[in-house]
This record gives sequence, C-alpha cells and structure tokens, in this order.
Amino acid sequence: MSPLTERVLMIDGEAIILDKPAGLPVDAPRDGSLSLENHLASLTFGFQRWPLAVHRLDRDTSGCLLLARNPKAHKRFTAAFEAGTVEKVYVAVVAGEPQAREGVIDLPLAKTSSAEQGWRMVVSPKGKAALTRWRLIAVKHGRSLIACFPETGRTHQIRVHLAEGLGLGIIGDPVYGAEAIAPGVPMLLHARSLSMPRTGKPPVEATAPLPERFATAGFTEGLLNV
Repeated sequence: MSPLTERVLMIDGEAIILDKPAGLPVDAPRDGSLSLENHLASLTFGFQRWPLAVHRLDRDTSGCLLLARNPKAHKRFTAAFEAGTVEKVYVAVVAGEPQAREGVIDLPLAKTSSAEQGWRMVVSPKGKAALTRWRLIAVKHGRSLIACFPETGRTHQIRVHLAEGLGLGIIGDPVYGAEAIAPGVPMLLHARSLSMPRTGKPPVEATAPLPERFATAGFTEGLLNV
C-alpha cells in the first residue's frame, strides 16, 4: 500500500485533497524516478478510475494537492482554477526580514532558458500577469515565516515573487532562493490550505499540517492561524 493513502486530508465522491510530501513530483520526471503517477492506483478507494491531479505543485513543495475522481469533476475543478475561484494559502520561510508586514506583489512572469542555467521563470513585462498577496507571520533567527495568497497560478510564482518582489529568497530553493536549512532538507514552501466552492455541495477544502522541516527552521504549527 502506498504511504500516500495515509496523507489524504479530504475525500468524497468527486475529490481527494492529498498532503503531498516534499520530494515527490506530480508529473513523471525524465529521469524515470517515482512520481505521483506511481501512487494513483492505491488512491482509488473503491473506484475503478485512477484520480487525476487538477493542478501542480513543484517537486519540493509539500501540502494540499487536489485530485479529481472522475473526468467530469476534473473538468469542473480545472475550470474553477482557471476562473480564480479557488482559494489557496502557502507558507514559506525566507532568509531575512521584509520591510513591511504585508503587501501585494504584482510582477508578470515569463519562462526563459539558457544552456548554462536551464529553464527558469523571470520577471518580464512581456510575461503573463501574476499577483501574490502576502503577510508576515513571524521572524526568528534572521528568518521570516510568510503566508502567501496567490491570486494567479503561474509556474514558480511564489518562489520568484518572494525573491524578486521582496528580495528574500525561500530557504532551500535551489533556483531562486537561499541555502537550505541543512543538507538534504527540501525547500521551505508548503501549500497550507485549499478551498474550492461547489454548487449545491459543501466546498472542497482542507488544511495540511506544517511539515517537520519548518520546525528545524524555528517555526511550528502553533504560529499559524492561516
């Protein structure tokens, strides 16, 4: 049995919200290593169809990942993400302290690629609109715990916005951020909660507990009210 069966935060006839562990890619990597796809057969819970991921989290981002349990639900859920009606909250630990307590980062993002650095996202006036609201939660040991409320869903949005908009990279982010808290500890970015309204039914929603790696940086569940 897959260890992911014990990480289900919410389930009904249409949806599963999974607390995805850091290090597990949603899409199958080119190197052939394990991904979410290798666990889908164990997440059917009596259904014949495998569930399908509705959105993406980066490999080293943990937390709330929505899966649809049938094609009609997948279509509706995908439309909700595209319409911006899904509320998402992320938490991140960055190196340093922001100058303000809260704010809005409005920086368009575009994909770029080079032989030296590979591909990455950059702030560009030619990019797609990207907006993230943020709020400082706590500061400890020269690090800050920040809640992020993305209103768009661009690739690497929070990672680039914190690095470029605040000048504070996420600890452990190998592309845009700061040095890891300790060797082998994944990036300190966590999809804390997800809530999606449904017509005639309760919303699809869940909150994922703060992973242990955040405690290593000095931040525990008791600090959070998001």
